Amino acid sequence: MPRFVIQQHAATSMHFDFRLEVVGTFKSWAVPKGPSTDPREKRLAMAVEDHSLSWGDFEGVIAEGEYGAGPVIVWDRGQYRNLRDEPMEEALERGHLSFWLEGEKLRGGWSLRRTGDRRWLLVKRRDEAADARRNPVSTQRESVVSGRTIEQVRDA
Repeated sequence: MPRFVIQQHAATSMHFDFRLEVVGTFKSWAVPKGPSTDPREKRLAMAVEDHSLSWGDFEGVIAEGEYGAGPVIVWDRGQYRNLRDEPMEEALERGHLSFWLEGEKLRGGWSLRRTGDRRWLLVKRRDEAADARRNPVSTQRESVVSGRTIEQVRDA
């Protein structure tokens, strides 16, 4: 099964980089508020450049003067499966992805739907893992790799 990774990134502004492995690369979106487990919440996800698969393991500080300067943690990771019959690359072209995450923090069905040129919406599907009361972005702040928060990585 292909991988996904969500990296918390304190660059110009704090955001979460949501990445799905598709045909040998990470398709990537910057999600300012991070993912929500509440199906009623639609989270803005701005498409950004593809990243190499090696980037999915990165945790540390991107140096000043470099693109994306600032601390990064691996907030969640795991595998995912496509919930549609069409291949993910075709779903990307059409602007509607449906997938099931098997992560360390996030599980269940999700969708990404394009609403503009680079603008997408990330939405939790209504399933057994949906929970309007849960807010993993604020309650599960640690890296799944190191156990450190973004602040601890920045200050190290």
